[in-house]
Amino acid sequence: MTQEELNKIIGKNIRKYRLIYSATEHKLTQKDLAKEIGVTTAFIGQLESNKQTQGIGIYNLVQISRVLNIPINKFLE
Repeated sequence: MTQEELNKIIGKNIRKYRLIYSATEHKLTQKDLAKEIGVTTAFIGQLESNKQTQGIGIYNLVQISRVLNIPINKFLE
């Protein structure tokens, strides 16, 4: 698996679990998620649309995992 493929998988799963969270808990927009973890809305948008070329750091992935209440390994499936 290449870094680019891994970035796409993680981004797709961030979007998937954010939307599930929005449907089951309370609405969580890209802007809301960005604010919760201390990044820009554009960063979350780039991750979810596979336009983030550098991927995501482990710290930010852990933060997203915490906010969405999803085990971190779920983002790698």
